[in-house]
Amino acid sequence: MSPVKKSGVLVLDKPRGPTSHDAVARVRRTLGIREVGHAGTLDPMATGVLVLAVGEATKLVPWLATQDKTYEATIALGVETDTLDADGRVVRRLPPSVELLAALGSFGAEFGIPATLGEALAAERARTSQLPPAFSAIKQGGERAYARARRGEHTILAAREVNVRRLELLACRQEPPSLDVGLEVGKGYYVRALARDLAGALGTVGHLTSLRRTRSGRFGCEVALSYGASREELTARMHPLPVAAAQALPVTQLTEAGADDARHGRLVHLRDILAFVPGLSAWIDPCGDLVAVGEVDQMNGGRVTRGFASS
Repeated sequence: MSPVKKSGVLVLDKPRGPTSHDAVARVRRTLGIREVGHAGTLDPMATGVLVLAVGEATKLVPWLATQDKTYEATIALGVETDTLDADGRVVRRLPPSVELLAALGSFGAEFGIPATLGEALAAERARTSQLPPAFSAIKQGGERAYARARRGEHTILAAREVNVRRLELLACRQEPPSLDVGLEVGKGYYVRALARDLAGALGTVGHLTSLRRTRSGRFGCEVALSYGASREELTARMHPLPVAAAQALPVTQLTEAGADDARHGRLVHLRDILAFVPGLSAWIDPCGDLVAVGEVDQMNGGRVTRGFASS
């Protein structure tokens, strides 16, 4: 089987079970190409949108990975696991209070969200710093945190800045006690940590029993391919480089002379930049091809940050 020469972005609907690395490996085998990466890990238990970059598009991963992500999750209350999700080992039980159970039962009634839940959700919406789970891919001392946690080592990671764009309560249940939430968050946010922190604010413990990513940046479930998509389907539904770049960055148009300079890593004169965009942007030539990611200085012109091979 000859390898696919095409570059672009694929959007898969990952099922429960496979890791993000499993998905990358499968696409490598199916397309016969080594250069495949992902733009935001999904845990094995999680399902939904997984953005994969193929060929030259792997150069876009640093920008695709920073895009906001949207999730729907179910949080079980009263039980905590070591991984903070359903794949982990139960480490603690703390049944919800009678008052909390009553609040769960009154959700959706005439008075809307009970005060107890409303206050806890408001605190999470305002969160700007989050303590990552011990079972995470963050490196500590040159080693992944989950490797140390699996050995039983007590691991405390540094808090990280996070952004919560939206968090809403979708449903509540008394038996078993649980919450359904929808949220949109910035890069580096752990929904498993939300399960821990929201449950803690409610006087109990918790963990995720389901997590589905419905959107990563501008790529949503509506454009996602099945995990078992064929070579033909993957090739036909691949988002080309210029389209993929425009999902993550503003677009700057170059003249042919400007595009030639950018392809050779030279400074691009201001006269060859047809529409000035502050900060980093995707540079497109007159034929619509992606030439580079670069930044324009209003005094000196444009400098290439990352170049792309000519299609």
